[in-house]
Amino acid sequence: MRLQTGLAALAIVALTAGTVSAATYRLGGLEVRQPWSRPAAAGTNGIGYMVVANTAKAADALVGVESPAAARVEIHSTAMAGGVMSMARQDRVAIPAGGQATFGPGAYHLMFIRLTKPLNVGDSLPATLTFASGVRIKVGLKVSVGQPDPMADMPGMHH
Repeated sequence: MRLQTGLAALAIVALTAGTVSAATYRLGGLEVRQPWSRPAAAGTNGIGYMVVANTAKAADALVGVESPAAARVEIHSTAMAGGVMSMARQDRVAIPAGGQATFGPGAYHLMFIRLTKPLNVGDSLPATLTFASGVRIKVGLKVSVGQPDPMADMPGMHH
């Protein structure tokens, strides 16, 4: 029993060790939650994850991303078919009214092509998200080895 308890505690530490706090960015009815990236070397490609929520009554779509830290940024989706994983460039990602789109491992993600500098843990990767409505939101993707902790930015929440 003590071994199981010790293993469970170790698993919890391992799962939370890579979590970091990430900001939320809002403009109008659009909200970008917990944008984050993984470490990467200069000259290689970086990746970006986040949740984009739309509290407005009209649908919108992410149609472009720019960053001074990369030669270009592309929106991609990942799919698994017949045991083979593939990536496809996307021109837009729909953000339904009252809904959200999740950018995460194995799903939609941002590809930062040819990084101009290394991405080290703790850095903030700047990006500007452009939506079909014309809204442009500047964000900083927190560089981390793990997904951000969704409770870290909530006052009074301890874990």
